[in-house]
Amino acid sequence: MRIIVFLIGLLGVGLCQAQKQVPDIKTFDDLVYPFATQKISLADGIEIAYADLGKGEKTILFIHGLGSYGPAWKHNVAELQQHYRCLVIDLPGYGKSSKGNYEGGMPFFAKAVKDFGDALGLEKVVLAGHSMGGQIAIVTALAYPDWVDELILVAPAGFETFNKGQKEWFREVITYDGVRLTTVDQIKENMAWNFYNMPKDAEFMITDRIAMRQASDFSGYCHIIPQSVIGMVDTPVFDDLPQVKAKTLVVYGENDNLIPNRFLNPGTTEAIARQGAERIPNCRLEMVAKAGHFVHFEQANTVNQLMLDFLKEK
Repeated sequence: MRIIVFLIGLLGVGLCQAQKQVPDIKTFDDLVYPFATQKISLADGIEIAYADLGKGEKTILFIHGLGSYGPAWKHNVAELQQHYRCLVIDLPGYGKSSKGNYEGGMPFFAKAVKDFGDALGLEKVVLAGHSMGGQIAIVTALAYPDWVDELILVAPAGFETFNKGQKEWFREVITYDGVRLTTVDQIKENMAWNFYNMPKDAEFMITDRIAMRQASDFSGYCHIIPQSVIGMVDTPVFDDLPQVKAKTLVVYGENDNLIPNRFLNPGTTEAIARQGAERIPNCRLEMVAKAGHFVHFEQANTVNQLMLDFLKEK
């Protein structure tokens, strides 16, 4: 049971210890975001919800992690929009973007990211991805090397490797019903795995995740989670990291409870971080103290400064 709780925590779908009033929503569109959002339809009919904030010589496209959504970046775009254009998306199947019977593979998400950029006429981008979003950013950079100018990978998935049996275990443990039937207590416990010391201003994640259960489009969310897990294990990127051309910043929290998986790959977060970062030709690794998997939220000021310094480098 503890293993299952740990795995669902990786989804980023859980939330905090404190109770707050759960919003009454009919669909995911009713969720309250910390920034204004709009939508754009891609050629294949997928509708992407996004925020378009700030302006500057560079455009940063922020990609959230597994089970998460755009608001997870709120502390980062609040600062970075003062210097750059910041686009914060909800991936297909997540947040306010369209739901459907999507296959959820990493190439599927990478294409959606590129199609979104093309729809906005973006010639070059900086991709910032957290967790699964980091793996999507890597796959996108490998598929479209001339489009991705720089990478910011925050606690990225993909640096940790899994054997055939471990991959099959992931497929069996994370299911539609497992997501659908997550209890309130599990939701609270799950998010605790994502932080070293969960801040009070992350409580909105708890109430939002509880509220999602009553939304008419919740089934689409329950579908995309296991599909995303399958997508991650079926598209390993570790062997392809030397092919990444973009200048890259990698940031991990020193106290990340989710990477590496403590039940499958005992070891330290820093060891996983280094084994991946060292394979990327033009890469800088930063380990942040007193921070867990949501390092960019928990230690936002530190991570924001790391991003700004990286983006200002010639």
